[in-house]
Amino acid sequence: MRGLQAAGGAALTGEAAGSRTSPPRRRRVALLAALAVVVYGLDLATKTAVLRTLEGKDPLVLIPGLLQFRVIFNAGAAFSIGTGMTIVFTIIAAGVVVAILRTARKLRSLPWAVTLGLMLGGALGNLTDRLFRAPGGLQGHVVDFVEVFPSHFPVFNVADSAIVCGGILAVFLAWRGYQLDGTRDGGQETAPETHKAEEGSQDRAESRNDG
Repeated sequence: MRGLQAAGGAALTGEAAGSRTSPPRRRRVALLAALAVVVYGLDLATKTAVLRTLEGKDPLVLIPGLLQFRVIFNAGAAFSIGTGMTIVFTIIAAGVVVAILRTARKLRSLPWAVTLGLMLGGALGNLTDRLFRAPGGLQGHVVDFVEVFPSHFPVFNVADSAIVCGGILAVFLAWRGYQLDGTRDGGQETAPETHKAEEGSQDRAESRNDG
C-alpha cells in the first residue's frame, strides 16, 4: 500500500511541480515581451518626435554643457561605433532578436526577463531604423539625438540606452551565477538533496507512528 501511495505521491508531486514551474515561465516571458514593447514604443515615439521638431535645425540645449538634443543619422552601431559596417550591424541586430526569442523558451528568471526585455526592445528599435530609414534595405541609418557632454560623448537614442543597460545586467547576472531557469550555479544539485531530506523525514515519522 505504501508503495502505491509513494508512487501516486510521486506522480502527483511531479504534476504539481510541472504546474508550479509552467506559470512562472509564462509570466517571465510576458514581462520580457511587455518591457520590449515599452522600450520599442518609447524609442519609436521619441525618434518620430525629434525628427518632426529638430531635423535640420540647431541643437535643443536642455542643460548647457551637459545635455542637448541633436539629430544625426548613424550608419554604425550604438554610440556611432563602426560607421562603415552598416550591413554587418543590421545582420547582428537581427541575430540578437532571433537569439532572444529562442532563449525565452527557457526563461524562468525575473532579472533575466528584465535584461532580455531591454535588449530585445532596443534591438528591435534600431533594427527598424536599419530596415526602413533612408537609404533603406539593410543599410538604413539609425536616428540618434541624445547628446550628453556635447563634443565629448557620442550621440545615442533610447534603444542604445536599453541595449547598454541590458548588456550590463547580463554581465552582472552571469558573474553572480544567475541562470535563465531561475536558479544559481549549483542550484540544480541543491533541490534534489532537499527533496531527499524531506522524504527521509517523512519516512522516519511514519516509522514512529507504526511503532
